[in-house]
Amino acid sequence: MDFITTKLLFFALLISSANALDPCASHRHNSDLSVIPIYGKCSPFKPPKHDSWFNIVIDMASKDPARFKYLSTLVAQKKTKVPIASGQHVLNIGNYVVRVELGTPGQVMFMVLDISNDVAWVPCSGCTGCSSTTFSPNTSTSYGSLGCSLPQCKQVRGLSCPARGTAACSFSKPYGGDSSFSANLVHDSLRLANDVIPNFAFGCIKSISGGSIPPQGLLGLGRGPMSLLSQSGARYSGVFSYCLPSFKSYYFSGSLKLGSLGQPKKIQYTPLLKDPHRPSLYYVNLTGVSVGRVRVPINPDFIAFNPNMGTGTVIDSGTVVTRFTQPLYEAIRDEFVKHVKGPFLTIGIFETCFDATAEIQPPSITLHFEGLSWTLPMENIYLHTSVGSTACLAIAPPPNNVNGALNTIANLQQQNHRILFDVPNSRVGITREVCN
Repeated sequence: MDFITTKLLFFALLISSANALDPCASHRHNSDLSVIPIYGKCSPFKPPKHDSWFNIVIDMASKDPARFKYLSTLVAQKKTKVPIASGQHVLNIGNYVVRVELGTPGQVMFMVLDISNDVAWVPCSGCTGCSSTTFSPNTSTSYGSLGCSLPQCKQVRGLSCPARGTAACSFSKPYGGDSSFSANLVHDSLRLANDVIPNFAFGCIKSISGGSIPPQGLLGLGRGPMSLLSQSGARYSGVFSYCLPSFKSYYFSGSLKLGSLGQPKKIQYTPLLKDPHRPSLYYVNLTGVSVGRVRVPINPDFIAFNPNMGTGTVIDSGTVVTRFTQPLYEAIRDEFVKHVKGPFLTIGIFETCFDATAEIQPPSITLHFEGLSWTLPMENIYLHTSVGSTACLAIAPPPNNVNGALNTIANLQQQNHRILFDVPNSRVGITREVCN
């Protein structure tokens, strides 16, 4: 082997080794999509200066009331490995973002992953009130607009089309409880890792109002006709799972798996329920909660799934802290204080903060669903403040002036678990997995 060939081989091996060690390198050997915390090494979003992890969670959780208001608007109308990063403080919502490529050639966008939403949308060039990062339709050779006469147009909420003519399909949409946007329905190629979905329909945002609109858009994984699951057809067969990394992760990543291939074999399932009034949401049947070995007493009517009454439990990727109905929350809180030495203090939304040094081990929290019981790891249920030895039980009651009948299992409690959604077989799987 001559000197030049040897040198070229050395540099090839060096580059290959660097890519293997670099968590930000593109790996398109399969369809798994990397998950990166918003403040991680690979994220374009930077953390606020001189702030603690605990205070960041408190700030993120302060956006939950707006999220609850948004979820309450998801009522059915009579018409009918992308890198994921936790979208904390910078995005004004406690979601995760996915790195996708939109258009031809691909333009990189970090879009919020929202399992309670159906339609995808991104800010487009010329948008009023949008961030500096926008999608440019003029530079994509595969871009096209969708007219009012097409069936996709009738499947979006907030439709504003004339009774006659061939106008572009326009719609308006609220988001986050205090924000809204207007957009045109368009289509273009969407790349997710090594998968390409041609003619993917999404909203091209023209203007926004309010501060909760994700700066680089949103990718909906709900159950509606315009969601990623529906538009991908047989490619993913209505199956996906994610493992959300901790917000504190820097170098490490989790994954989003689309389709049945590569999903865990050993996983416990609980039935996936559907509320005809809120068909996009992923409902599960919560049957009770235990604090330590004690199953808290609760009237089943307060947690039973009842579409007519609006009660039930949803798994949501956009809420930060798990919230229970007031009666269930109080039952958990009252049992918890029996196991932990006081005094207790309130910090932000957390009412049961305590001196962690006085406890050998605080009690576990187990969520009981039909078919499975889920004991939350200590790091998913107890938050330690940045100074002193104070820790807080990281659950909360429903926000004021919102739907108090809904239990929401939030992303802080889901971290470092594989959550599998199998829509065709109406089931949700949960298993422990270290995403970091």
